[in-house]
Amino acid sequence: MTSWRLSPRRAGAGLPAALAAALMSASAWAQAAASDAAAAPKIDSGDTAWLLTATALVLMMTIPGVALFYGGMVRKMNVLATMMQSFAVTCLVTIIWMVLGYSLAFTEGTAIVGGLERAFLRGLGPDSVHPAAGTIPESVFMTFQMTFAIITPALICGAFADRMKFSALLLFIGAWSLVVYSPIAHWVWGPDGFLGGAGVLDFAGGTVVHINSGIAGLVAAIVLGKRRGYGTEMFAPHNLVLSTVGASLLWVGWFGFNAGSAVSAGGAAGMAMAVTQVATAAGALSWMAAEWIARGKPSVLGIISGAVAGLVAITPAAGFVDPTGALVIGLVAGVVCCWASTSLKKMLGYDDSLDVFGVHGVGGIAGAVLTGVFATAAITGDPAKAGLIDGNAAQILTQLYGIVFTIVWCAIGTFVILKIVDVLIGLRVDEEVERDGMDLALHGEVVQ
Repeated sequence: MTSWRLSPRRAGAGLPAALAAALMSASAWAQAAASDAAAAPKIDSGDTAWLLTATALVLMMTIPGVALFYGGMVRKMNVLATMMQSFAVTCLVTIIWMVLGYSLAFTEGTAIVGGLERAFLRGLGPDSVHPAAGTIPESVFMTFQMTFAIITPALICGAFADRMKFSALLLFIGAWSLVVYSPIAHWVWGPDGFLGGAGVLDFAGGTVVHINSGIAGLVAAIVLGKRRGYGTEMFAPHNLVLSTVGASLLWVGWFGFNAGSAVSAGGAAGMAMAVTQVATAAGALSWMAAEWIARGKPSVLGIISGAVAGLVAITPAAGFVDPTGALVIGLVAGVVCCWASTSLKKMLGYDDSLDVFGVHGVGGIAGAVLTGVFATAAITGDPAKAGLIDGNAAQILTQLYGIVFTIVWCAIGTFVILKIVDVLIGLRVDEEVERDGMDLALHGEVVQ
């Protein structure tokens, strides 16, 4: 039996070279691992906790916020149907966002729309981090953005309150979410969207949510036509207590909307929260003052509508302006939206039941333009994200560019979808249903 051994001499000769090679390989591996670790996003528990909270706050804005706000402003015979719309939209858009909407809005694709990488949330795991999400799990970012996709079509429903079929509503909202909302969200916030790439500033949804819903609401109100008895019968709110509670929930939830859009628990979120509070209060007071001067009395409906107008207008600007800018934005929004919801509506003769265009459309446009005025590098930390106040008058033109594209796409898309739905199943309830109330006819229930 023989054995093979390396001689001491040969072993001694090879050891230093092998050891050196091993040490060099280990060092290179360690450096590469450290580099990868530094490059890989790291989930931060504090940021994640804040976005989880913000997500719940934004969902609260639709249910119960919008549901109560709108439910109190319609006639008693339509309150359940109106609140049902908010609840059903929440359910429907959740599934649409999961299946396709999120992927079309937030994955790489073209400058117009995202791809199918996240269809059915395929590949989204507990440790996934979307590039836009920074230090939070992609699952949280996806759900946070889902709440934006939910509230936008829920807002539209106020424009055609009292007259759209429930079946038509579901078909319209489902198609609108994919054809209108997801592409516009991609344009502004997507990884390769053309409006974001052009420098359009929209911190939390002035174009994506408010101009979008306001224009869609205006088109829907025109296509469906005026309510039966509009102009001759009283359409006074049946319960302003519900509307006041709803507006209050919107105000509180909006901190998740705006401060949550910082996608971290830091200074940007804190400033977004501060300017949101200032603009909301200013909007409420300026609408109240305008109404007081014009009509002799300040109304509850006026002050809560003004608060919502202030919230809408500060939304695109929340991460870009200081408190003084927010004060001006809120004051302007309250007056302008009051005028749009009263004088402009009468002048043009459309029947926007709950003033979706007057508050969200006009307020969103005003806020987007004023973002181009009051955005300041002192807040953004980036001279490229500054407005007229910092000497960059061109930002106003950039904002107008984003506004025009949003209006055109939304108006055309909304009109086409409504016409298709009308051909397929009809849009409007029968005259008898509209006269006697939608609660009993559509849902078999009434408020006692």
